[in-house]
Amino acid sequence: MVEVKPIIIEGHPFVAVSVQLPKTNLLAVASEKGYIMCGALDVALLNEKLRDRGIVAGRAVGVRTVEQLLEAPLESVTAAAEELGIKRGMKGKDALLKMR
Repeated sequence: MVEVKPIIIEGHPFVAVSVQLPKTNLLAVASEKGYIMCGALDVALLNEKLRDRGIVAGRAVGVRTVEQLLEAPLESVTAAAEELGIKRGMKGKDALLKMR
């Protein structure tokens, strides 16, 4: 099942996507500038092979729900995210607020 729903963080709109797959869930929350995602996100690929695209993204591991993704510390972030002040260890929701 795929679920797409709007969420509001401190008055700002974002889109949450959850894809239920066998034995795992893919989770992402996006703004117009970037997104945070579960452990399936390959930050190294974005930083190395796709660096010229300037993708703003962060990865949190060990999350199973969108709510957990918002509260989890980011395990890694892209170079473009760092340029916006997004850092490893920052909560997902705080990173999203920098992406608006």
